[in-house]
Amino acid sequence: KRSSKMATVIDIGTLITQSPEVCSGRPRVAGTGVTVMRIAGWHRLGCSPEEVARKTGLTLAQIHAGLAYYHANQPAIDFDLDHEASEYDRLDDEHCPKPNGP
Repeated sequence: KRSSKMATVIDIGTLITQSPEVCSGRPRVAGTGVTVMRIAGWHRLGCSPEEVARKTGLTLAQIHAGLAYYHANQPAIDFDLDHEASEYDRLDDEHCPKPNGP
């Protein structure tokens, strides 16, 4: 006997969104401030989708949507991640003096 309740179907195209006024216009998981770039960063560090879901409180569907977007746009997102890392290093060098050697 089949249940009369139907599972809610989610259009995966609605899971990622962009708007200029949120997260500097970067693609993000809809309804959140978690960017695809952040999900991709954790992915590049070796985190599993399950680990990223635990860190963010997002569902696995949301994480996988972010990863799908990342893989479809990997050169642009990798460029942004690399630029962010180099900018962090530059600011760290500029504002956090390193001790002189022995």
